[in-house]
Amino acid sequence: MKKIITLYFLLVFTSLYSQNFSISGTLKDASNGETVIGANVYIKELNKAASTNQYGFYSLSAPKGNYTIQFSYITFKTVEQQIVLDKNININYNFLPNETNLTEVEVNTKASNQNVKNTQMGVIQLDMAEIKKIPAFMGEVDILKTIQLLPGVKNAGDGNTGFYVRGGGPDQNLILLDEAPIYNASHLLGFFSVFNGDAIKNVTLIKGGMPAQYGGRLSSVLDIQMKEGNNQKFEVEGGIGLISSRLTLQGPIVKNKSSFIISARRTYIDVLAKPFIDKSDFKGTSYFFYDLNAKFNYIINDKNRVFLSGYFGRDKFAFTDNESKFKTKIPWGNATACLRWNHIFNNKLFANLSASYTNYDFSFSGLQDDFEATIKSGINDYSLKYDVNYYPNSRHTFKTGVHYTFHIFTPTNVSAKQGETTFDFGKKIQLFSHEAAAYISDDWDISQRIKLNAGLRFSNFTQVGPFNRYIKNFTGKITDTVSYGLNKVVANYNGLEPRLSIRFSLTNSSSIKASYTRNFQYVHLASLSSVSLPTDIWMPCTEVIKPQLANLYVLGYFKNFKQNTFETSVEVYYKTMANQIEFKEGAQPADNVFDNPDNAFTFGKGWAYGAEFFVKKRTGKFTGWIGYTLSWTWRQFTEINYGQKFLAKYDRRHDASFVLTYDATKKWTFGMVFVYGTGNRGTLPNGFFLYQGSLSNDYGLRNSYKFVDYHRLDLNVTYTPNRQAKLQKRKNTLTEQYIKEGKDTTNIQVTKKWAKNFSNSFTLSVFNVYNRYNPYFIYLTRKGDFTAGTLQVGAKQVSLFPILPSFTWNFKF
Repeated sequence: MKKIITLYFLLVFTSLYSQNFSISGTLKDASNGETVIGANVYIKELNKAASTNQYGFYSLSAPKGNYTIQFSYITFKTVEQQIVLDKNININYNFLPNETNLTEVEVNTKASNQNVKNTQMGVIQLDMAEIKKIPAFMGEVDILKTIQLLPGVKNAGDGNTGFYVRGGGPDQNLILLDEAPIYNASHLLGFFSVFNGDAIKNVTLIKGGMPAQYGGRLSSVLDIQMKEGNNQKFEVEGGIGLISSRLTLQGPIVKNKSSFIISARRTYIDVLAKPFIDKSDFKGTSYFFYDLNAKFNYIINDKNRVFLSGYFGRDKFAFTDNESKFKTKIPWGNATACLRWNHIFNNKLFANLSASYTNYDFSFSGLQDDFEATIKSGINDYSLKYDVNYYPNSRHTFKTGVHYTFHIFTPTNVSAKQGETTFDFGKKIQLFSHEAAAYISDDWDISQRIKLNAGLRFSNFTQVGPFNRYIKNFTGKITDTVSYGLNKVVANYNGLEPRLSIRFSLTNSSSIKASYTRNFQYVHLASLSSVSLPTDIWMPCTEVIKPQLANLYVLGYFKNFKQNTFETSVEVYYKTMANQIEFKEGAQPADNVFDNPDNAFTFGKGWAYGAEFFVKKRTGKFTGWIGYTLSWTWRQFTEINYGQKFLAKYDRRHDASFVLTYDATKKWTFGMVFVYGTGNRGTLPNGFFLYQGSLSNDYGLRNSYKFVDYHRLDLNVTYTPNRQAKLQKRKNTLTEQYIKEGKDTTNIQVTKKWAKNFSNSFTLSVFNVYNRYNPYFIYLTRKGDFTAGTLQVGAKQVSLFPILPSFTWNFKF
């Protein structure tokens, strides 16, 4: 092993100290000043390429010489420039609209095949313009529902934004919004995600071969970047739909120097539904959600830039029954804030320092007469990150950094009072912990055919006091208490997480890749429900709860066709998961009154394996993809299902999606989504028996029942009027009229200044076109008498959504 490591570093240092000069810079969209993520920079003569990072920065090295450098991105035409490389140079380029590009060439095939050439596997980038063309539930563009259409990603069914990646649970996905983690990513109990599409710039999903800079979760990373704000001109954008409206303001504070964006969204379900609710059994019910995104950035100079971004969202449910004098309020939501500083040390060294805050909280309050009860839970994170990218030459890209988070967990806490009497449910429970990590990785072009990404991450998790550990006897009575003072160590865990990915190029358009990823997870989500709900409890590792651990092995084949117009891939994977967490049979979240919350859990293992097939058309009037997954997902717990292994609830043997968009003309765009999946699994009674005079259910083995298959077709059409053509036609008509009347035609105004750039579109969407009744859950009915032999048992399926049309008007000026 030592010889292998020595040989690796010998080869690395040999390649580092060759005579090269660097080309670096930042790529932006000239129309709004937004940095471009994932743009390609390509040197034709050397067949070398690089991509911009999430801040638009790139660096590429080459020997002294004359070269043709190309800049390209999927939504722009490729631009090339001649350079003389005899020193380190800086080239910042602003992508211009197609019609004004100075030098335009065809998109270079070698610069746009990064899915084949890079080492990463299971990585998919989605542009918001692409997402907005896809049919959306009730017209609400939804990032989470879009990624559920990708192979290896499974949804939780209608009305849920929770997603499951390669056999993992919903808590095993790291969701980042401008580098701040989001713990509950859904509104309306899962019907919508918390991400407002108008405020989002880029979406990256990593479901395999996770790079070393990411950690803390077992299954995937969903990295979402917000827009920076237009630093060229002021813009207003928004939309009005059937259940919600949104408005976004952005513009320069100092042109080319600083900008802002503010985006807000609110539902008006409570207003529209009130006349109908007041005449139904749900009278007194009120619900709405809202969210706010804001971001400010300032370019200090060419080497320094700061960003301040934030998110605040809330769901609010209320119910009032005047007859029984009962009131309840249930608010929950997320809040994040992140301050970042980008610094370019030189042409080869880029750094980012960020400090972030994340809050998620849930509360329930009920009042009847003079009795009042409250239940609260939540989590607060304070994080600090420092990441460095080093580009020594065109063959190596080093990344290193340190991350730290201070967690404050608040599991379910109960308080109650009646009149002047306050009930004692024990002290408020809070759990404190430190999580830290350091990593290093190298993306190394060993040769034209072989490229390696090797990384190592070290993580540490420490639970600290104040904390009380209750000691109980066999009857459940507390016999002793072990107390830990402020910052005293309660439990400590750490581990090494190696990451390795390798690519072997077969041809310029095909390659074979393999990866191994090891991850620790120190925070856990415990749920009593089959779907993600705000009542779910986040818990840290403790003396009782050990870190989750996963090992993921992936092998894939990647092939592009017709000059990279079509991307295809096949990936097979095998994953093992240790220390999986579930509530014990019969446990309830409120059981932690006068007890430690971790005593309600049981622990087991899981494993998953499968194959994923993906075909994507990138360019042209028709774009879209076809995804198919064949998979198995298993769980095994000593205290569940008699210790026997069982298929997980979201084990689906077959899962397929077909996504298509068609830009028929500049005015008309059509979209289609078809999904099919083997039914979810559940546990239903096999029979019934009498116990002490009561009829009881005799349940079968865990998840032994399979629901019927799920399938659905969604369609949409978007009409975008050609306003500029209408204005020009109107101007021509007025010009002819003025000439006839002998008037001056120099300053003809056909519209107000602000309205010249006004554009709008109308989208009609139809969800579940052929009115398929897909199962949400099944419940049992009983008629007759068991003792008389007349008992009849039936099962009824509950479905959420029939065919649902929706209409949205979008505008921008």
